[in-house]
Amino acid sequence: MLLLAFDTATPSISVAIHDGTSVVGTSTGEGSMAHGELLAPAIREALAAAGAAPADLTDVAVGVGPGPFTGLRVGVVTALTLGRTLGVTTHGVCSLDILAAEAAPTMDGDFVVATDARRKEVYWGRFGADGVRRTGPDVDFPETVGAHGLPVVGRGGRLYADRLAWVETAPLDPSASALAGLVARGGHRDLPLEPLYLRRPDATPQVASKPA
Repeated sequence: MLLLAFDTATPSISVAIHDGTSVVGTSTGEGSMAHGELLAPAIREALAAAGAAPADLTDVAVGVGPGPFTGLRVGVVTALTLGRTLGVTTHGVCSLDILAAEAAPTMDGDFVVATDARRKEVYWGRFGADGVRRTGPDVDFPETVGAHGLPVVGRGGRLYADRLAWVETAPLDPSASALAGLVARGGHRDLPLEPLYLRRPDATPQVASKPA
């Protein structure tokens, strides 16, 4: 196996190469409105670090959200394109599950993963100590999520730390290394390669009115 994994569901862009045993190449970037410009160079950098070429890949995994429209579209379209052009197996994984997999070893019981959904809301899901999602993904106000009284990991927790029991030592964003590890060991739920928006995008096409 030579797996390319990446996630673009948050402002952080994360890419990793996994050889079936361990991660052998990584690259990261930051830019909430620059996913389209940053993802391809990050993939090339991770492949170079692994000493591999696109033709060597056997699998591609992508975080499908939930997340903002633009970032998710870039990641999912890239995964679809690579899957079709290279003829490799593709995997879609909920981005909240990726964060949970990395945070779970440090949690004693149920916890919440929350990412920024904008509009003063968070995308969230409830997870067991084993990192398996029990509910969600959903989008809600921080007050609604905080009413569960559970520890919260992720960027959404930091953003609304006054209303959520944010765990400062947990990761903020989904890691491609965690995604790659999940897929390599078969510990993920395969989802269709479709962006998981949970709501309509902020920008919608304008419909011209018909003349009277």
